[in-house]
Order: sequence, then structure tokens, then C-alpha cells
Amino acid sequence: MTNYICSVCNETYPIQETRWKCECGGLLNLVKSKADSQNKWTSHPSIWRYASSMDAGEDLKGWPSVTLGEGQTPLLVLDETESNTFVKVEFMMPTLSFKDRGVAVLVTLAKQLGVEKMIADSSGNAGTAIAAYSARAGIDCDVYVRADTSPKKLAQIEAHGAKVKAVKGTREDVAAAAQLAVEEEQVFYASHVYNPYFYEGTKTYAFEIFEQLKKAPDTVIVPVGNGTLVLGVYYGFKELLEANRIDRMPKIVAIQAEKCAPLAKAFENQEIIAKPVRNEGTLAEGIAIAAPARSKQILEAIRETKGTIITIGEEAITEARRKLAAKGFYVEITSAINYAGYLKYSKSKDEVIIIPLCGAGIKSN
Repeated sequence: MTNYICSVCNETYPIQETRWKCECGGLLNLVKSKADSQNKWTSHPSIWRYASSMDAGEDLKGWPSVTLGEGQTPLLVLDETESNTFVKVEFMMPTLSFKDRGVAVLVTLAKQLGVEKMIADSSGNAGTAIAAYSARAGIDCDVYVRADTSPKKLAQIEAHGAKVKAVKGTREDVAAAAQLAVEEEQVFYASHVYNPYFYEGTKTYAFEIFEQLKKAPDTVIVPVGNGTLVLGVYYGFKELLEANRIDRMPKIVAIQAEKCAPLAKAFENQEIIAKPVRNEGTLAEGIAIAAPARSKQILEAIRETKGTIITIGEEAITEARRKLAAKGFYVEITSAINYAGYLKYSKSKDEVIIIPLCGAGIKSN
């Protein structure tokens, strides 16, 4: 199996149950393999088709007992009048959101490490995914969430047998409470932010787009809070480029809510790392991250692809949700921000654009 490497001091660590950050406090990445592995993709109808392209993916032999059939979501033309704009229907996942991609890999790793209990923190969707996959894997799970998280998401978490730990305060307070519990109990931290195995799952989003389009799109519009999908898109397409499967990187256009937009502010001010902001309260709860831990990597990915960050107001979010529903796509409120971003984005005539429909409408009120 590969090793973790610190993004700050370059210290390396073996993959262990209780290791989730560097001793210096830095975030961990995976030591990347150099092999061209796309020619080993299988015919399996899930993200595990791409196991050979996940770092250490071929070592995660236990995935058949963990998978719920995640991945291979439809790529559909938005409507007849916009034939170059596609929606990728990520809410057609086992727990109704794209987070299943990363969680499936993370929980497979946990099971291989012999984990008996895991702790996660979430704004909702990652928590529901971790609850489902930990149940599938036979691992006890506590999920820390904000006290005002959508009741429908809380019900979904509890239905899978996970214990909900509601925290009054900000999303950052929730993460701090979870991390304190992880240290006290010395258990696996199933973090979709800190554990780099999560991104080995989300990069399959890029692989599927490439296979479905048979080329790279010009632009990928992606919501950004903690950056789990932005970084997955970036890593996936970068690996395709390095393997000469595509001839250019798609432009990443990231979307934030005006009322919680630390990355947009950092991007505009040409800062390397985003400064924390105050979450003024947005309907897009899934991306309301005031202090994204991987802001440096997120900003680098957007800049490297010559992308940008667009901010969206509250009324535009609800209006976009209504318009998508009128086209047959009922998405959760956070996911509607992607379409609002598309409507605000100045596209060129023949630009091929992908919009993810990240979560199902029944997840939010």
C-alpha cells in the first residue's frame, strides 16, 4: 500500500487507522504512483471499474463487500436548446448524492485496516453516505452535524444506525468537536476533507465524463465548499492528461454562495490561501464552509485550469432550483447553485459544459 505525505513538511507516514494529519498539523496527501493505469479499467458497473487508477486502489480488495453500486451516473443533455451543455445526474447514487464516490473508497480502506468504529463530521450528505457505507461494512459510526441540519438528512443518517451528534455552532465547530472525539477515542476519522482516499473516489467523476463524452469537456462547473468534487475533477482530468487520453485540461468554474465565499474572496484578491470568513447564513448548506482546510489546493487547481469562481445570491439559488425542476430535475437546494452558476457564467457559442446535479431534492426542505 502507498503512504501518506504531508502537504507542508513532506513527512511520510504509513496508512494507519488513527493517522489523519501530520505531526506538524499539515494535511496529508497520498504519495502518487507514476504508472499509466487507464488501460487496466474493467467492465464493472461502478466506480470500482477504475480501481487500477486509484492510488492503492488495487490493494483495496475488500470493495465487493462494501460497494452499494455507486457511480456510472447518467450524462444527459440539459435540454434541446442547449445541446453542448450536459448535466451529470449524481443524485442517482445509493444515498442520493455524489459523496458516495469518496465514501465508498474511504470505508473500504477502513474495513481493510480492521476499523471497528469511525467518526465523521458533515453538513449532511457525506454523513448520510458514511452512515450507509459503514452499516454495509459492519463498522460503528458517529456523525457530527450542525444542530440545524436538514431533518431529512438527519433521518437518513439515523436510519442506517449511525449515532447523530448535533452541535450548536458553525460548521467549523462541528469539525472541531468531531476531531476532539477522534483524539479522545483514538478511532478512525472518516473525514471527506482530511483523508486523501476520499479524492480517489471523487476523481472517478472525471473518468466517467471522459468515457461518456469520449473527450474532455471545455468547462466543468462545480460547487465548492470543502472542495471534494473540485479536487476530484482536477486530479481525474490531470491523470487523463498525463496518460495522453485527453489533450487539454477542462476549465474548472467553481460556485460559492455570496453569503459564505472565502474561496471566491481569496481568488479575487490573488491570495494563495483563503482567509476564514463569517458564514452569514445560506440556503446552500452543503457548501457553507467558512474556513476550507484545503483552500490552497483548491485555489491552485482552479488557477491552473484557467478557471474562475462565481458567487450566487440566495434568490438566484431558489430560482435555479425551480427552473431545474421544470426541466425534470428535482435537486436539493445546495445543488441548485450549480445551475445558477451556469446561468451567470458567460459561455462561448460551442463550449461543452458539464454541470453536476449533486444531491436529490428530497434531501432538503
